[in-house]
Amino acid sequence: MNNNYQISAIIEKDEYGYYAYCPQLEGCQTQGDSLEEIKTNIQEAIELYLSTLTEEEKKALLVKEISLMNVEVKVA
Repeated sequence: MNNNYQISAIIEKDEYGYYAYCPQLEGCQTQGDSLEEIKTNIQEAIELYLSTLTEEEKKALLVKEISLMNVEVKVA
């Protein structure tokens, strides 16, 4: 049975390329040289990660809600 899931992924860029990880899926991470590559890599990593879980494990992990926000702070 195939199911579609909405998974949050964080993508960061530094001088070495891109790094992506999923807060909902501990240890699910990857890297790449371009934004296009990292998007493909993280999708493959998520699919592989989820394929190792039982339905009960998936349900338990996927109830977490992940939000991203920017916070402006003033530093003296």
